[in-house]
Amino acid sequence: MRQPVTRTLLAAGALGFSAVFSGAMAAGHLGPAVTIGMQLEPPMLDPTGGAAAAIDEVVYANIFEGLTRFASDGSIKPALAESWTISDDGLTYTFNLHTGVKYHDGTDFDASDVKFSLDRARADDSTNAQKALFAAIENVEVVDPATVKVMLSEATGNFLFNMAWGDAVIVAPESVESNATEPVGTGPFKFVRWVKGDRVEIEANADYWGEGVEIEGATFKFISDPTAAFAAMMSEDLDAYPVFPAPENLDQFAADPRFEVIVGSTEGETILSTNNKQPPFDDVRVRQAVAHAIDRQAIIDGAMFGYGTPIGTHFAPHNPAYVDLTGQSNHDPEKARALLAEAGYADGFSATLKLPPPSYARRGGEIIAAQLREIGIELEISNLEWAQWLEQVFRGKDYDLTIVSHTEPMDIGIYARDEYYFQYVDDDFKAMIAELNTTADEARRTELMQAAQRKIADDYVNGYLFQLARTGVAKKGLKGLWENAPTQANDLTAVHWE
Repeated sequence: MRQPVTRTLLAAGALGFSAVFSGAMAAGHLGPAVTIGMQLEPPMLDPTGGAAAAIDEVVYANIFEGLTRFASDGSIKPALAESWTISDDGLTYTFNLHTGVKYHDGTDFDASDVKFSLDRARADDSTNAQKALFAAIENVEVVDPATVKVMLSEATGNFLFNMAWGDAVIVAPESVESNATEPVGTGPFKFVRWVKGDRVEIEANADYWGEGVEIEGATFKFISDPTAAFAAMMSEDLDAYPVFPAPENLDQFAADPRFEVIVGSTEGETILSTNNKQPPFDDVRVRQAVAHAIDRQAIIDGAMFGYGTPIGTHFAPHNPAYVDLTGQSNHDPEKARALLAEAGYADGFSATLKLPPPSYARRGGEIIAAQLREIGIELEISNLEWAQWLEQVFRGKDYDLTIVSHTEPMDIGIYARDEYYFQYVDDDFKAMIAELNTTADEARRTELMQAAQRKIADDYVNGYLFQLARTGVAKKGLKGLWENAPTQANDLTAVHWE
């Protein structure tokens, strides 16, 4: 009964949305709007105020822009900054901004907005989920409306990379307070409406300062249930589902001439996150036992139907600096039981496993619970909605174990944050990341990244499972969607119909 209801809602949403663009469509300048499926609904639409990756899936590069941005191949490209110069000591970045840029509400963009945004992000009371990106900024100076200088307290080799994150987009003081529900940016699409629990609609920005888009707009449709997602694609109520939640259906889509299956890589390290301050997981032997109890390939096969790359540390295998450490935590239940006995838990113990909605977590959680049961660890599974997970686990640190994909690009630095929800505190690791942040020499950066990978693997901070594959489905004629995901986003700037 649910599938026909879902199709009716989708059709009604599409009809209402198409009316918004009837004028543009009649003019024939742009291709029809697209309907994009997403598994998670964002809790808000301000990427500078929330941690959920689903926010960027809607707004990154579409509604909001930063000084720089990620291209589809992971390289850093100019965005609101058309160019920049870096002082010889690496401490001063001078950004030359595009002129004639306006926000969607008609207000002008200039250097004062850059200063406002960066100062806000690094302020003591900042709610930015990636505040560490701005830690090196000492001062932001407006030179003139089209020029801004950013002075750093120490050279930061990743600064342009940091400025490409969704958390570093530029916002205006006039609209910042309402961005959570009615986002106002400078991007090629404008926000139209958010129907909570159902969809977000955006439209092409006719006054966009840069190269215009090729579609009238988009509806982001939130369908968390894999069965409903499959039905919505098969009935063609969706044009694409870039991260399809049911990999078992991909072969069926591939055999259907109406669709194209798009498989690429992501920055998503999928891990069994562990509360390192919560007994008995504050004992490295217990964490090591858990690591050896896990059969990664069984999880990839059972939860992801073979899509995924095993990892032994928190680093993407496609990164040139990656070290394959999977052998250090190979599947060895006998060794796991011996480690538990050595730690004083020969009879095992009970713990909680709190799971967010994505299917990799829910399906993977059942498999991991069975694997840990074999060594005497009984897990009580608690399925949480996304907002609950963010409140209890991410912010509240009220958990033993959880499963989540960390989709931020090259984010091994999170292990250097004492307050982060892993609650891992290690001065040697922090020293490595501190040096990495100030080092521009690529050879030394590689050494430090590899040392950092080994350190968290040696400490068994988390159970490292697999790199999330980007498994998408789209109608055959829809082109320009990202194959790989250098950041978690549905960048529609190059999407078009053939």
